Amino acid sequence: MTHLADRARSFLALHQAPEILVLANVWDVVSARAVAAVPGVQALATASHSIAATFGYPDGEQIPLDLHLSMVARIVADTELPLSMDFEAGYGNPGETARRAIEIGVVGGNLEDQLKPLAEAVDAVKAVMRAGEAAGIEFVLNARTDVFVKAAPDADRDELLHEAITRGQAFLEAGAPVVFMPRLAARDEIRAVVAALGQRKLTLITSPGAELSVADLEALGVARVSTGPHTQRVALTALADATIELVAGGKLPANTRPLN
Repeated sequence: MTHLADRARSFLALHQAPEILVLANVWDVVSARAVAAVPGVQALATASHSIAATFGYPDGEQIPLDLHLSMVARIVADTELPLSMDFEAGYGNPGETARRAIEIGVVGGNLEDQLKPLAEAVDAVKAVMRAGEAAGIEFVLNARTDVFVKAAPDADRDELLHEAITRGQAFLEAGAPVVFMPRLAARDEIRAVVAALGQRKLTLITSPGAELSVADLEALGVARVSTGPHTQRVALTALADATIELVAGGKLPANTRPLN
């Protein structure tokens, strides 16, 4: 486990560095190779939504865990970079799912709280961290709260911020090194969360057309930014657009590169 422990330690250090960690999420070996080959890329992360879609399953733990893990294992075996797995809400047993992920070489993971009662969500965080301790590694749990994902359009933003911060602080106290808040996107709200959690404790997702750039997020004290299913959508958009052009009698894009 020495090599794995080193990977985990380096992955944790990337979250603590002054520079923001950028993770363009991957979903299979060829997408991982394309991302890993980009200068400056220091780690990889899978997107559960994208892996599920690859096999024809909808998001939300609909893909069998064994199949999900088998794809992640293929990616891990193909790279020397630290890899984080999105294991959603833990497939009913976050600690065991984390144990199995670590067993195949994963050194970090996303865990959704799905707005379960806070005590239950904290217990899930602790279970994942115990799995890392049992394996002898500093597992980099990206503890996700779904406060903003599940919020009603007319919800009071101050109340949402209070709830997200309360959950984030509880997850940090339970051992998670960073907290993930998808759909937190406003500059002032991000600044408030960072002030409450601390510098380099918050992770976010960026999406097409996002108002804030990666550089903006770094300046706000965000530890990491990922892309979730959006990188797969970028790839599929390029495929669909190329097909549209061909069907219309045109050509493939001249700037296409042989990345596979």
